[in-house]
Amino acid sequence: MRILLLADIHANWPALEAIREPHDVCICLGDIVDYGVEPAPCVQWVREHCQYVIRGNHDHAVAQNIPATGETGYRFLARATRPLMWQLLGAEEKTYLARLPITQHLTLDGFNFFLVHATPRDPLDEVLLADAAQWQRRLLGNEAHFVCVGHTHIQFALELNGCHVINPGSVGQPRDGDPRAAYAIIEKGRVELKRVEYDVDRAVSAVESAPILAEAKLLAVQILRTGSMSSGNGKS
Repeated sequence: MRILLLADIHANWPALEAIREPHDVCICLGDIVDYGVEPAPCVQWVREHCQYVIRGNHDHAVAQNIPATGETGYRFLARATRPLMWQLLGAEEKTYLARLPITQHLTLDGFNFFLVHATPRDPLDEVLLADAAQWQRRLLGNEAHFVCVGHTHIQFALELNGCHVINPGSVGQPRDGDPRAAYAIIEKGRVELKRVEYDVDRAVSAVESAPILAEAKLLAVQILRTGSMSSGNGKS
């Protein structure tokens, strides 16, 4: 079985559309919306193509009509784009986001999977990178062969006492200095972290045409083109 693992699409339709990887099952680890400006086709694609989907913190906030706050960095970009999410998504799509599970256990190809957007301790908000010691503590009591996470927008794969912790990186807003769309493939228990080029100019054009603050457009374009930003900070 070939499993396509996606996370953090963030309303970047050109990036999501560029992932044409053959697969038998698709898993999405949340954050379909915010930051980008084309949420509707992204939500539609996930609904049509992903057999298993969990809720990210941005999906939760958009669905629950929670305003974003922040004056700098990613928080500012979320504040600038969230009203657009409410404008462009219909009631059915918001309900879909609201009903996504926070975590999910499943078995595929003989392996047990645990899906969570952030960490088992804090499913929506904790930021944890590829820190083996920290993940060992988060995995206490875990019986899954694969723990699949997103949230940080940075790819990694750790093997800890027989458990694979996998972050496929971000489809729509990578933050590791590589602007290519990121994802992962799991096949026969083996993990491959992958990247694909996409039409960044098309994504930039969509941002520049969107009714959001000019400062937010500049920041969004910088992140799209470079896979990072030179200043500002905030949770994902």
